[in-house]
Amino acid sequence: MRVIQAVQSAIFLALHLLVLVLCVVALVDALRRPARAFTAAGKRTRNFWLAILGVATALSFVATPFGGGGGGLLLFAILSAVAASVYLVDVKPAVAPYSGRGGPGGGTGSW
Repeated sequence: MRVIQAVQSAIFLALHLLVLVLCVVALVDALRRPARAFTAAGKRTRNFWLAILGVATALSFVATPFGGGGGGLLLFAILSAVAASVYLVDVKPAVAPYSGRGGPGGGTGSW
């Protein structure tokens, strides 16, 4: 029985760490994008997304076992994962052409 609990704890920790990494990646990406790219793409402002992703990153850290969280904070981890996923799947691809980074889909640098 202890082996099963250890495996469940390890999986739970890995999922929490995955959510934390997802939030940090989304936050860093939003920080690197110019503010004008968000409005040009027809998305909410950069500050809006920085606030959402900053809160999501903080909540995902608090929800992890080493952040002091327990099983009761699973909802925070889920909400954090949703916020980061929405940014990475919807906002990032829309903003990328206006970000002024060369390469495939990276824009022409005019922004």
